[in-house]
Amino acid sequence: MSSYLPLFIGWRYLFSKRRDGFVSFVSFLSCAAMALGVTALITVLSVMNGFDYELKTRILQIAPHATVSLPEGIERWQSLETTVARWDNVAGAEPYISGQAMLSRGERLQAVLMEGIAPDRVTARGLSSQLVEGKWLAPAQGTYGLVIGQLLADALNATTGDEVLVTLPELTMTPLGAFPRVKRMTIVGVFRVGAPVDAGLAFLHIDDADKLFRTTGSVTGLRLFLHDPFDLENLFTNAENTAAEYRLTTWQQSMSELFSAIKMEKTVVSLLLSLIIAIAAFNIVASLVLMVNEKRTDIAVLRTLGTLPSDVARIFQIQGGCSGLIGVIIGVLAGCTLSLYIGDLLAFFERVFGFALFDPGLYFITRLPSQLQLADVATVAALAMFLSVLASWYPASRASRIPPADALRYR
Repeated sequence: MSSYLPLFIGWRYLFSKRRDGFVSFVSFLSCAAMALGVTALITVLSVMNGFDYELKTRILQIAPHATVSLPEGIERWQSLETTVARWDNVAGAEPYISGQAMLSRGERLQAVLMEGIAPDRVTARGLSSQLVEGKWLAPAQGTYGLVIGQLLADALNATTGDEVLVTLPELTMTPLGAFPRVKRMTIVGVFRVGAPVDAGLAFLHIDDADKLFRTTGSVTGLRLFLHDPFDLENLFTNAENTAAEYRLTTWQQSMSELFSAIKMEKTVVSLLLSLIIAIAAFNIVASLVLMVNEKRTDIAVLRTLGTLPSDVARIFQIQGGCSGLIGVIIGVLAGCTLSLYIGDLLAFFERVFGFALFDPGLYFITRLPSQLQLADVATVAALAMFLSVLASWYPASRASRIPPADALRYR
């Protein structure tokens, strides 16, 4: 038998007019469900990629791309700064002093990470553009000004010009006993990046931090900023060659829990939406079983003409595969189109119906982010095709075992 005959018959069966309208409906439903599942999965993955990219971009605007530090602090940090500035891909380095503290205003308390930085360094240039209230830290030391995130300011019910009480996890001995060290500081600015750092980070002048945390001239470490924050391979090589005694921590390591959680969410959502494709595969099974029952006479005639059982099975495998392929093609085209224009489409509906899906004051974004990745498209398409072919196996196997004599006995 010609190798093209199963392909020809399978393709004809796919578009032939059925005697039973229910068979046609189930076949259409299986193809539509496959297209819907592929579209939904590609679109949701693209949106989650967009949120992931948006979050990384916002965090990397103020967070260091890497830090070089020692647990006991670094005293002669100037020579280390000169060394790391010559590393490949390093755009700048700056000293910082970091410490935990508690900010309080009235009855409101918030634990924060306080970072002392130089007001004219890299962080200042990046963060000053994100200020929504007040101004950046003054160049002169001794002012004890704070620049905090907007979520932190909201939690404290504070704004620029308000004083907050800074309580350090360190005791001071007095004639009346041991008391925690406290310092009154003034909020001079509020920044908004649109990331978790808005809720737990406060900046102050590095010289004020030196006095506050009593580091006596040493620093916690150096903050490094890279030309390409995603190219970290050379950074580790340079650190091993010229600064092996220091601890190098990249942004991927310091924020691993956050991005691991995002990755897990993406995986869980993908598995849930994959159920739509699995349901579509079951519909393919149902439609092919009904088709086999309807074409019993045709199968018997083909068998009496010398068609091999394997060729009969191949006919229905091709039919199921083509049904899945059509759904996958439609789903990929629709999913890619929707992923590319979902932000504009959502903005259009917001203008027409007068609502905002994302409150800028809460989510810090005004449109739905989306980033289409070809790897996701290929994975979804391959999964859908695999399930389509797998779903065709049982009906095709059943068709190949139909006895010709029994099928033709009452015809």
